Amino acid sequence: MYDVVSLTQKLIAFDTVNPPGNEHLAAKFIGSLLEENGFNVEYVPFEENRVHLIAEKGCSAKTPPVVFSGHFDTVPLGAKPWTVDPFGGEVKDGKLYGRGSTDMKGGVAAMVIAAIESFEHEYPQGGVRLVLTAAEELGCRGARDLVANYKNLGCASGIIVGEPTGNVPGIGHKGGVYLNLSAFGTTAHSSMPHLGDNAIYKVCRAISKVEHFDFSVEKDPLLGFSTINVGMMSGGLNINSVPDSASFTIDARTTTKIDHKEFIHNLKKDLGDEITIEILVDLPAISTDEDAAFVKMVYEACGISKNVDGFPKSLPYLTDGSVLQKAYGGAPTIILGPGEIEMAHQTDEYCYIDKLQKAVEIYKNIILKRLYNE
Repeated sequence: MYDVVSLTQKLIAFDTVNPPGNEHLAAKFIGSLLEENGFNVEYVPFEENRVHLIAEKGCSAKTPPVVFSGHFDTVPLGAKPWTVDPFGGEVKDGKLYGRGSTDMKGGVAAMVIAAIESFEHEYPQGGVRLVLTAAEELGCRGARDLVANYKNLGCASGIIVGEPTGNVPGIGHKGGVYLNLSAFGTTAHSSMPHLGDNAIYKVCRAISKVEHFDFSVEKDPLLGFSTINVGMMSGGLNINSVPDSASFTIDARTTTKIDHKEFIHNLKKDLGDEITIEILVDLPAISTDEDAAFVKMVYEACGISKNVDGFPKSLPYLTDGSVLQKAYGGAPTIILGPGEIEMAHQTDEYCYIDKLQKAVEIYKNIILKRLYNE
């Protein structure tokens, strides 16, 4: 039987860099391990060499299970050379190194081990369901595909998303709207610009308006204010031509106070007819009431008291929780995993071994609805 460290190492050894992902081998390995331990396992096809994994045990119609969510894919290695093998799972100085150790193969390993061990001496009320996706990086495409095409997700008493939080629970995160915006004009020789229509000028005027865009909504008590950022721009083919096309991107991080359709409508109104807008990603913010019974239980399982400094905690990044909370009818959703957010997507990514082991204990406490005991 694997422990959480060896299982994380095994998962790191699978190259699931997205693109292209190739998550099927890692999913089949985890699925086989869960089947050996009495779980019902289903593989949901996504794309070539890519699948989602749904596994459950002890579920019944009477009591909804706890749902644990994770993803198999990782981001690319980056341009900076690694000092360790990114797929080696090297352990040194209390850290486990490798691509995905923090984001989030360590979290997946911890929830799998916790789910298996929770049935060794007890039978958890309501059981447990694991929803492990392909293609989370780059806008939660996998979870969106799963929810759109898979009809047996069941219900949930609560959702735990094992993204990196250092084992500190967050009860919400901002939503995301990714947009590609374009302008078109007429090309001409740059010595006679009056004969053309410069698309870059149109984009520059639009970007200036974006910089001063006002969401005009009140502060979200958990998530704060929404933000907007222009991340990329491009246009033109050569120095001595009037450019007939140009584009730029927007990444807006939104709170529960923002209606995305209204936001896009207002943005389009501000920028005018010379700008076209393509929606790339549209994911809502998630927020859970700190007084919800599931939140209280998770706090207790983590050894956290309500009304202490730093809580309630929210997170700035997107997760599959944006998709799953809605799919599960607004079930309480908490982001809680052993990884270090500062190490996500970094060269020489690592996760602390003691936090991996602690995550298993916390997840078992949640599954078994036990209070923190140390």
